Amino acid sequence: MPEIVLVLLAGVAAGALNAVGGGGTFVALPALVAAGLPPVTANASATVALLPGAVAGAWVCRHELVPVGGASGRALTATSLLGGGTGAGLLLALPASSFDAAVPWLLAFATLVLAFGRRLSRALAAALGRPVGLGPRAVLAGQFLLTVYGGYFGGAVGIMLLALWSVGLGLDASVGNPVRMTQVAAVYLAATGLFVIASDVLRTPLPLGVMLVGALAGGFAGAHLARRLPARLLRGVVLTTAVTMTVGYALRAWSG
Repeated sequence: MPEIVLVLLAGVAAGALNAVGGGGTFVALPALVAAGLPPVTANASATVALLPGAVAGAWVCRHELVPVGGASGRALTATSLLGGGTGAGLLLALPASSFDAAVPWLLAFATLVLAFGRRLSRALAAALGRPVGLGPRAVLAGQFLLTVYGGYFGGAVGIMLLALWSVGLGLDASVGNPVRMTQVAAVYLAATGLFVIASDVLRTPLPLGVMLVGALAGGFAGAHLARRLPARLLRGVVLTTAVTMTVGYALRAWSG
């Protein structure tokens, strides 16, 4: 019973965190491991459990989507579905050790870009004498690579997408947050389809179901909260989450 309560609370926190700034996997995964699931199964189960919350958050913000670098919403979503499915396939087919070793560095890079991306974009624009702006193909190529990572591991893929849009397009985190939620939901959807068919996530229905219910409630509430936060405060929440996850996962990886 204590483990199930922990899983429920972790689901609520993960769903809300994903809606507000990203990083719910870093709450969900340890809780599922503590409940007795093997790490790979826990990773896949976290993605499946967080899907309804991600969809709920995307639904709440569906009227606030903005164009990203000239790429249409359909093209962005199709890229996220393809990348998420590819990453999930890699998780089931390959050992995780080498990729896990790179995760702290990827997170550190994403955090730095989020913190200084707009300044870097302005500096590049001043140096080039024109605004910085990735073309649609470059945006989609970068998004595909990041969503492959998202399907494989899931942690902070939304933060990395915001980092890409920040430095490549000068897009503010608060403006891009609804698009981030939509694309993360697409990644989770594709990965979930493969995990349900090809992995053993359905062999542990109790922790999976409990976390799913918690994440759905947290995602719905967190999306409403994100819409009401001032832009500067939302950016602060995203950055704080990114820094915390980077330090925490680096310590976990290096201690292991």
